[in-house]
Amino acid sequence: MTSSPAARRPRGLRCLATVTALLTALLAGMLTAPSPVLAGSASPVPGDPLTGSGAVPRTVLTAAQLSGAAAPDDTVSDSAFALPTEAAPPAHTFEGTLSLDGTATAGGYRKLKDPYGYSDTEATRHLPPFSATLVQNGSHLVPTVRGLRYTGNIAWNLAVGAGRAWQEDGDGGRTRAALPFALVERNANCVHNGVLSFLFDASSVSRVRYQITAETCTYHQFDMWGQVAATYRPGTVPGSEAARDAYAAEVAGRLPTKPIAQLATDHPGAGVDTAKFGAGITPGALSTYGFYYDGVNYVGGCRTRQGQYPFCGQMLLPSYSTAKSAFAGTALLRLAQRYGAGVANERLADLIPEAAGKAAWSGVTLDQTLDMTTGNYTSAGYEVDEAGNTMSDFFLAEPYATKRDTALSFRRKAAPGSKWVYHTSDTFLAARAMNNYLRNRAGSGADLFHMLRDDVLTPIGISPDARVSSRTDNSADGVPFGGYGMFWTQDDVAKFGKFLNNDGGAVGGTQVLHPGLLADSLQRNPSERGATTTGTTPMHYQNGFWGREFTSSDDPAYTQPFHVPFMSGFGGITIAMMPNGSTYYYFSDNNEFGWSAAVSESNKLSPMVSAAPAPGR
Repeated sequence: MTSSPAARRPRGLRCLATVTALLTALLAGMLTAPSPVLAGSASPVPGDPLTGSGAVPRTVLTAAQLSGAAAPDDTVSDSAFALPTEAAPPAHTFEGTLSLDGTATAGGYRKLKDPYGYSDTEATRHLPPFSATLVQNGSHLVPTVRGLRYTGNIAWNLAVGAGRAWQEDGDGGRTRAALPFALVERNANCVHNGVLSFLFDASSVSRVRYQITAETCTYHQFDMWGQVAATYRPGTVPGSEAARDAYAAEVAGRLPTKPIAQLATDHPGAGVDTAKFGAGITPGALSTYGFYYDGVNYVGGCRTRQGQYPFCGQMLLPSYSTAKSAFAGTALLRLAQRYGAGVANERLADLIPEAAGKAAWSGVTLDQTLDMTTGNYTSAGYEVDEAGNTMSDFFLAEPYATKRDTALSFRRKAAPGSKWVYHTSDTFLAARAMNNYLRNRAGSGADLFHMLRDDVLTPIGISPDARVSSRTDNSADGVPFGGYGMFWTQDDVAKFGKFLNNDGGAVGGTQVLHPGLLADSLQRNPSERGATTTGTTPMHYQNGFWGREFTSSDDPAYTQPFHVPFMSGFGGITIAMMPNGSTYYYFSDNNEFGWSAAVSESNKLSPMVSAAPAPGR
């Protein structure tokens, strides 16, 4: 281990130098209280401490501009919020609550796409009430509450991610900070990613600069920016040491990550064209993408309208209908492992009291509901119902009772199990039925999503940003949406794909998901393909998971047919888990769903074969 020149001085000289430095700091009025991070025993975050000199050549968001002098009246390059190469370790430690003032009327807004007129509402054009309690571990600034937060605002809920703090020579001794955040559409799943920055010392903060320059939302796109006064209430945060340790462990537990171009370098003989990953998607509509293979998460960038997002690994990504697989489908597999595979045959009318009095729901099982073969629909045309009036009412409904009653309003048109018709409302009902089944077994306080969080998401290392779900009534006490409303980061997606596709639903050698039902869901059992879907390319659908068959007609290199299970989300979201152990994912918002080229490139690394069914059926 190396040491600094000062550390190699004789002890007496080191003491004299220390006293001199303290006296100089006192005379300059710059001495701050000892940092609780430096004095405490929190585990350091991997990669800390920073090693830069502080000599950062800054021309955008300077200290003068953050103090209000000639602040830019538009968005700026997102690089202005990024940790610079020459960032020095922070001189101050932030612990307390940051609150932004006057957000309801401040700032600028530029509409880019808004066919439904969201921008006509004043609240849509501004930040919601914004505050965050933060602790600091070295150069990492960590909110004590991560993931979706209900603000009460009529337009936006909020999520605040972990940021950084560092020193720059031009900041007058104050410490510079930047935080990622996201606005989440109330009662929906659109996510708009932003970043903010400010200067602070032991007791005060500068004005806070913020901007939003990216989203994953096909129907509402905009830029938002502003600079507002803020309040810093410093003080010891309960559980701060645990929060610092938890974040250090979280960072240490992330999968190894490399740029997507490195895939070709790591596997030079495969002839992989990494440009094919992310191809087929309009560049401006692509939030991010990645490819998990051989223990590494190879990632693309995080594009914004002002360059790369400064916190790409923490860009919050909406699940939309990938939640049908990751929440509802996976919850069934967990219940089956806990209580037996017979849970799939439970009847909705026995688990949802309001369904018992409706003839259309008589005899419909949980399995059929997750497969979207209830026999209850208005039109059998591909996604005609999903875009129809009943589903529009379902999506707009915020109270649980209204959402439930709308979901139950479809009439019987076919025998249960005989006809596939895509309904997000079916997944909502399935999640509610499973929730009630769990309560019958585990007690009235049980919650299906909390079971998923505690039994699956947390053990496999999913971040706190993604261990939440949107709920009815715009409340943490509401009912989870089931078929949408979850969130991801790049690391979360890769870990979840690994858990299903590589680890067989086991954690640390303990089987968490029912192996037989997991095999069915992932198209590993030829006799259990699930329902056949409609549309231009018929596929399979089972337990909330899609399945697509590939043959030599797709690529002559495919010497035998194979199936790829995948999760799919509204607007252009795919998480494809291939039988060679790789997972490809992308998040976009231009209704583009092309990913077959990624399958071909993956096949070059390891040829696809039909996966054998897992044991334990």
